[in-house]
Amino acid sequence: MTLGVTLSSTSRQLPVDDTVRLAKEAYDAGLHSAWFGQTFAYDSPSLAAIVGREVPGLHVGTSAIPVFGRHPLLVSSQAQTAQAATGGRYHLGLALGTRHLTETAFGLPYERPIGLLREFLTALRPLLETGEADFHGELLTATTPYPAAVPGAEPPVPVLVAAMGPQALRVSGELADGILPFLAGPRALAEHIVPTVTAAAEAAGRPAPRIVALVPGVVTADAEGVRQKAAEALALYERIPSYQRAIELSGAEGAAGVAVIGDEETVAAEVRRFSEAGATEVVFTATDLGGEDDRRRTWKLLGELARG
Repeated sequence: MTLGVTLSSTSRQLPVDDTVRLAKEAYDAGLHSAWFGQTFAYDSPSLAAIVGREVPGLHVGTSAIPVFGRHPLLVSSQAQTAQAATGGRYHLGLALGTRHLTETAFGLPYERPIGLLREFLTALRPLLETGEADFHGELLTATTPYPAAVPGAEPPVPVLVAAMGPQALRVSGELADGILPFLAGPRALAEHIVPTVTAAAEAAGRPAPRIVALVPGVVTADAEGVRQKAAEALALYERIPSYQRAIELSGAEGAAGVAVIGDEETVAAEVRRFSEAGATEVVFTATDLGGEDDRRRTWKLLGELARG
């Protein structure tokens, strides 16, 4: 199992140079990967490409680009460029997004999200693997009148989906390389998420999927105070059906109940639980909730765990 962190701050957008500095710190601590959320500010594949090129050896990923308002041809170009720039260390994450953001920001109806995800992945795979596509679906068309391969984008960019619901998990198992569940605790992973996506991959004749569990986590002496901050920072996810379900299946009362917060022994034990539940990779998010000292303490522990 590998360990990583997100470099998206819970409180502010960081300048690019500061993000690179943090990425170097993460790599020096022994972490395997750094991940970037996609908001309406930075373009996450571009930022990942910059960071991955500046920090040789560090894997970088996007978690995750919503498929609404994007097109496979353009996402393929972004992903392949990042892959070439980082020497094969880029990981593309996709998401369904939410109805509120999709309809408010893009003016697009949030309709048939699972169907769109299936068509998006179907068109995207050959683009990443061969630089060509000839897909004509109900919801999108993707063809290449000119070659779309980026020199040096090897191996083909791995595609992960922020899937947690049964339908999204089945599509992801069939067409993607893995998933990026967030706010899904060990119980939800072991009993619902991992079995569903693994069965779909097996039925499609694909390798066992990667399970990259994104987990809010902080090593701290003030567990109660940091958990209260986590409750405030994560409250918005409790209003989104897919996260509501994941939290409920995890046996937690709220989003903060899924967060891993405590001293080194407590956090290390929880990381092991995620691994035992089927996570192939664990990525800690919101590690800055308790301040810089706690963030450094968290990264230090994760690096030690990564080194075994």
